[in-house]
Amino acid sequence: MPETLIRNAHTVLTMNDTRQELAGADLLLRDGAISAIGPDLQTDGEVVDARNCVVTPGLVNTHHHLYQTLTRAVPGGQDALLFGWLQTLYPIWARFGPEEMFISAQAGLAELALSGCTLSSDHLYLYPNGARLDDTIAAAAEIGMRFHPTRGAMSIGESDGGLPPDSLVEREAAILEDAIRVIDAFHDPSEGAMCRVGLAPCSPFSVSRDLMRDAALLARDKGVMLHTHLAENDEDIAYSQANFGCRPGQYAEDLGWTGPDVWHAHCVKLDGQEIDLFARSRTGVAHCPCSNCRLGSGIAPVRAMRDAGVPVALGVDGSASNDSGNLMAEARQAMLLQRVARGADAMSAREALEIATRGGADVLGRPDCGRLVPGARADIALWDISGIDSAGSWDPAALLLAGPTKVTHLFVEGRQIVRDGQVTTIDLPRVIERQNRLARALRE
Repeated sequence: MPETLIRNAHTVLTMNDTRQELAGADLLLRDGAISAIGPDLQTDGEVVDARNCVVTPGLVNTHHHLYQTLTRAVPGGQDALLFGWLQTLYPIWARFGPEEMFISAQAGLAELALSGCTLSSDHLYLYPNGARLDDTIAAAAEIGMRFHPTRGAMSIGESDGGLPPDSLVEREAAILEDAIRVIDAFHDPSEGAMCRVGLAPCSPFSVSRDLMRDAALLARDKGVMLHTHLAENDEDIAYSQANFGCRPGQYAEDLGWTGPDVWHAHCVKLDGQEIDLFARSRTGVAHCPCSNCRLGSGIAPVRAMRDAGVPVALGVDGSASNDSGNLMAEARQAMLLQRVARGADAMSAREALEIATRGGADVLGRPDCGRLVPGARADIALWDISGIDSAGSWDPAALLLAGPTKVTHLFVEGRQIVRDGQVTTIDLPRVIERQNRLARALRE
């Protein structure tokens, strides 16, 4: 891979161990990694002028349901709480197939890339009509995004007291068998990996205790991470207490779902004891502020989690409950919600950006990402601060206060996948046309 020199950046927010900020610095990219950072670097390769740009690590998205980009703003679900929203959408999702999974993933990942995201997880927990996790992995590979897909699942349908319709659940033996298949086929544990697979039974109200426990045993045998939804809203807490006789934190701990190889989505309703448990065990949290607002779930206690030492990251969640996929906007929302809950000094713009970069990489077990240091992967976002978004800003590096939410240039593993605000690796207008055609067919 040829070298690339990012030259003379206005500001480089390194997110290194001391959170160093550099003015007028260069970054040299070689063989997918950052080779050097400093003044007056030289190259025979391509040079990118960054004098009007703030340079950050690529943003990291730790919770998404990419297939939901086909079901944004669905009538009947626009004003519903979580359980009612799901019951509206399950019958629509049951009509998906491989093409819907592939195209919705490409659209969702392209949207993320344009918001500065270089690494995204995905929680795919339903597989109707021949759809497979392979469909989304292929979509990410075409775009060139670093991808952490998770093999989700639902096994308890309505007839057994669960929330999803019976048509969308799978046999638990088949779930575990396919989990082994996708891990063996796609999981790359090496540094710099472009694809790592996790296991992700959907939620306490759609899978059995046995599947949760078996998934944890399998994940640890295979050396992959675990992910699920937890403590998302009051309904979720009530379900756990009624069906399991405990709060979600204890449920997770009892089944082996705590530790640095586990991250839970939402955690809006964690109490003090659960926060302490997650801090002690280094269990990660994917905070999804826009979805939590959209579904009326509440404000997650992120300030309390961070202060206790819980690893916290960001997720845009599914595009049927956000309904956007802009990770920079998600980081701003995280900052604003903590200020609403705790006061104007509860979270700074830089801390929220740290959660969106280094924080996400750490939760996903990727210390090779999320920071700009020599040897780290060359996942880099350049934000043009010469436009109207930053006009008049006294502190252009405070991007979440006054700055663009769309990236100008984006590099993943040293490869430029966004140039001058346009995705370079796929024909995005054609993807959008196919996406809209599929959405119309679903609606009609």
